[in-house]
Amino acid sequence: MDYERLIDEETWEFIQKTGELYPDDAVELPITEQRKIYDAMAREFRMPRPDVVATQDETAHDVPVRIYTAGDPTRTVLYCHGGGFVVGGLDSHDDVCAEICAQTGYRVVSVDYRLAPEHPHPASFDDVWAVLTWAGTTFGRSIVLAGDSAGANLCAAVAHHARGRCEVVLGQVLIYGALGGDMDEGSYVEHAHAPMLTREDILYYTKLRAGGAVPAGDPRFSPLQDSDFADLPPTVLVTADCDPVRDDSRHYRDRIQAAGGKAHWINESGLVHGYLRARHSVSRARDSFERISIAIEALGQEIWSFED
Repeated sequence: MDYERLIDEETWEFIQKTGELYPDDAVELPITEQRKIYDAMAREFRMPRPDVVATQDETAHDVPVRIYTAGDPTRTVLYCHGGGFVVGGLDSHDDVCAEICAQTGYRVVSVDYRLAPEHPHPASFDDVWAVLTWAGTTFGRSIVLAGDSAGANLCAAVAHHARGRCEVVLGQVLIYGALGGDMDEGSYVEHAHAPMLTREDILYYTKLRAGGAVPAGDPRFSPLQDSDFADLPPTVLVTADCDPVRDDSRHYRDRIQAAGGKAHWINESGLVHGYLRARHSVSRARDSFERISIAIEALGQEIWSFED
């Protein structure tokens, strides 16, 4: 794959800086060290919160959350951070959540779900589900799910599980989600050695999350393994073109549409996994983040303006 041609200079600078802060061989380190390095990398990219945003840390059914508000919100975004189910937390995606709050005017609830390998599947799913039910009771039936990478997986998983159980979700925005697709075809092979995330990385994190054999036919682990895609909330999927997990979103869109639902896929050319951190330094990432915020705001207002 000719990444020198596909990826522009701004994005290469982001990739290089990330590599200096979080080297490729970090996965060979103990989990505690991986987390320290990841958190330090996140701090280097972290931007100040917009002045209009206030935050409060609390617990929701024993799960730590951080709540962002700007004014008097009428909608709530439940945000799940990325990090392969192994790294990340409230601080790693603090500025992303704060900017979504400022740009949409919605309340954002960021979920500090338990991480593998100490807490294997379904611990992370259980935590996000607990926070969704709490948010529905606390803030009302006007919730948009949003998350990146592993967090997108968790959002989709609870959206599937919520049908007939917790009817509070207005829509979901899934950002370069790892949704459990076939790792022996499509983008997993085409971009097996992509910058920022490789197929081997995904296999590593998948095994850690499973804590043993990878479950089959469990949509709480792999939403694409569900047999029923009917009655899911309107879904916007945003991907990086140079990313092994890219085609998961295309397949997810196709299955929702085949079941009669609303789904739209935006594939961002020249971008790589994890580009949310580049939204202040890379023009393509900045434009994509604007599209993400607009999609979240529109779904919160129950507006669907996409055509496929």
